[in-house]
Amino acid sequence: MSTFESTKRLLPEVLGDIVKGKIQLPDFQRGWIWDDEHVCSLLISVARSFPVGAVMLLETGGASRFQVRPVENVPFVGTPPDPELLILDGQQRLTTLTQVLSLKGPVKTSNEKGKPIERFYYFHIPSALNGPARLDESLIALDPDRKQRTNFGRDVKLDLSTRELECRQLFFPCSEILNSDEWERSLYEFAQESFEQYMTFRKEILQAFRAYQLPIIELKKGTTKEAVCLVFEKVNTGGVPLSVFELVTACYAADGYNLRDDWYGSTLRNVVSRHKRLAAEALLAAVGATDFLQAITMLETLKQRRADIAAGKTGRQVTPVSAKREDILELKLDAYKDWADRVEQGFLYAAKFLRKECLTDLRELPYRTQIPPLAAVLTVLKERWLEPRIYAKLAQWYWCGVLGELYGGAVETRVANDAEELLNWIDKDGDPPRTVSDAAFNPDRLDRLSSRLSAAYKGLNLLVLREGAKDFFWKANIQELDDESVSLDIHHIFPQDWCRKQEIPRKRWNSIINKTPISYKANRMIGGAAPSQYLEKIQHHRQVQLNDAGMDAILHSHLIAAPALRSDDFDAFYQARKAALLSLIEQVMGKQLLLMPVPEGPPDESEEDEEELTVAA
Repeated sequence: MSTFESTKRLLPEVLGDIVKGKIQLPDFQRGWIWDDEHVCSLLISVARSFPVGAVMLLETGGASRFQVRPVENVPFVGTPPDPELLILDGQQRLTTLTQVLSLKGPVKTSNEKGKPIERFYYFHIPSALNGPARLDESLIALDPDRKQRTNFGRDVKLDLSTRELECRQLFFPCSEILNSDEWERSLYEFAQESFEQYMTFRKEILQAFRAYQLPIIELKKGTTKEAVCLVFEKVNTGGVPLSVFELVTACYAADGYNLRDDWYGSTLRNVVSRHKRLAAEALLAAVGATDFLQAITMLETLKQRRADIAAGKTGRQVTPVSAKREDILELKLDAYKDWADRVEQGFLYAAKFLRKECLTDLRELPYRTQIPPLAAVLTVLKERWLEPRIYAKLAQWYWCGVLGELYGGAVETRVANDAEELLNWIDKDGDPPRTVSDAAFNPDRLDRLSSRLSAAYKGLNLLVLREGAKDFFWKANIQELDDESVSLDIHHIFPQDWCRKQEIPRKRWNSIINKTPISYKANRMIGGAAPSQYLEKIQHHRQVQLNDAGMDAILHSHLIAAPALRSDDFDAFYQARKAALLSLIEQVMGKQLLLMPVPEGPPDESEEDEEELTVAA
């Protein structure tokens, strides 16, 4: 079944339908932005009968209902009529041609610097007849007073402020191109001797506009919202991609609901921003409108799925739980209103859960994509998420996703599966979610893990903090220092300068096994010294004064074997800490890991060496 038709229509017919309101814009289209140079270039192209590209229109009256608006500056008395077609591609071209050829007022455009200006466009008839190659020299643009000035605006070089001046100087206004009857009568009155020259201009230039065939691709009204979205993004390659939020906003606006005000707020309507309320939680600052819609869609499709199963439906009759774009676009307004406030609370619960797992800084969040399914599940659980049995399952699911590195890339299917399966696991003691069963952590991964940007790296760092890692210098754990905004970073335990001198392979000393979070003060005291030396220095610092047992306790909080560090035994330290980290991973994932040999070859991720700071003795 064909979903579109391809044809050609005369340019005057298309512009006439725009002026009548039969062709309008969907609200998700952005504003007209062409500058004066683009306007002139398009007019010359049409005058020379050059192709200017096809226009894509969408037939109205189907399931894809959108809020609509007239093309810029097209005047209507009262409410515009309901359109028959919407412009998906060609907005800039059609808006330009409508303003120049079909409206009587000045064209509202901009100059090369983006400053708003208003212009009237004219063809100088004698110049236009000098040949197609010089046609661009005949087109001029004048200010709203229709005068061209020189000498910094003091002298008038050209004055076309009256119809008589236009006719006597043979400057033809572009607004008369499609119907020049009135202008011709004035020409016969004021400059009859030029009428024959004008008729040549009319035949060669004006007729090019009037007979111009505009290629039209018309999408049928049965086209789905997802198809409209995809088509729009494909044809508008030079613009900003259309987001799901913008398309849903246009759909809801057709029913009189302003989704943009609900999400971003409105001072005019005194609407508090839902986005601002969420962003007040630091960990939710990056949550976008699409994330929010995704969580609602998961819950609504889960609700429909359970209803289908209860009604005895089977197979394809049962609605699947989904977080895909096409299902977000089908989310009904009533469903959005029903879930929105509850899902907002679900996201706030998600932030509390993440804080309990020792995450406080958005930069250290392993996966933003894991927040929507977590928020959806917590929307259903409400305060029950704090029950020890439920919390343990949530934590296991979360860390399996992080350390199994399962939430990178396209995860719409996993997100939806997790929302359903995690709730079944919690409420019905069903099978664990696929994220739990699929998750695996190869112990060799620790040897290759060196990039701070990887989810597993961020996750392991958080787990060390969660164990209560204390700073080497300050009398506080790292989390407390972070809360007090003390400068922190992840640094090498065996300094890289010392490791190089001992000819230890970079892939070993630069892995996460040899790194831990400490304060800038501790890092300055470590410098490039051997561990036995910098431990002695730290312990006897006048502000520390710590015995061996106290320092060993601090090292233990970082899962560091103190004897190996004090004896500068890198290999013993490395194997002991690797085993300790793997034990920690086993605990949070609920899986037993087998310790495997360190692989040969370079690490799979690269990173610039962290700067090791030193101080004078």
